[in-house]
Amino acid sequence: MCSNRDMVERSVVRKPVPIVCGSSRGRGIPAGWSAAIVGLAACLTAGCGSQLTEATPEAEAPVAAAPVPPTAETPADPALPIAVRLVDHAGAMKEVASHLGKVVVLDCWSTSCPPCVKEFPGLVALAGRHGDRVVCISLAFDYDGSGDPEELVPPITKFLERVGAGRVTNLISSEPADDLYRKLDLASVPAVYIWKPNGERSIRYDDERAARDLGRPFNYDDIEKKVAAILAE
Repeated sequence: MCSNRDMVERSVVRKPVPIVCGSSRGRGIPAGWSAAIVGLAACLTAGCGSQLTEATPEAEAPVAAAPVPPTAETPADPALPIAVRLVDHAGAMKEVASHLGKVVVLDCWSTSCPPCVKEFPGLVALAGRHGDRVVCISLAFDYDGSGDPEELVPPITKFLERVGAGRVTNLISSEPADDLYRKLDLASVPAVYIWKPNGERSIRYDDERAARDLGRPFNYDDIEKKVAAILAE
């Protein structure tokens, strides 16, 4: 749980991806060379002419890499540009309402909230998995009322680029987080809202509801199941 008062800024450390090397089975004599060596030995024994023909090893056909499906660890399309907008509460709700006819997922988060950062790739994967049938929106609660909210755009954009959030509609609150918590009747982030295609709000996932209904923190597996159920209706 990360309320605006108890958020502790923490840098996001990405663990390096281990490189998996191929099998060591191919480290012996390459195919085609064994016959050449045997032939050379026979020529030396029987007395061949001065002209020796060098055998050419057979070239192995390259193996095409299998496509990697979008997951929480592999962003759907990291090549897409990142667009970020500053909005107030009314602007965020207007964005949600503009997608009538589609399932809308709104992720309320902050870069200073470790659970939010950990789960954010799940939103990216969700946006890539369902295409135009589901609209995914992120709303950052980073602004605390001091300074200019425009100053938050570069660091938040950098994070969004790192996770490949080009298919997500990315918003930053221009209102102080405390005001936004009050208007959304929300105690803390992360929180995820889901709206049905008819504009009816289906559910809100937050720590309190998850503790009551799930007995654990919610994650994007829960959100994916709910979205799939709505799409199947």
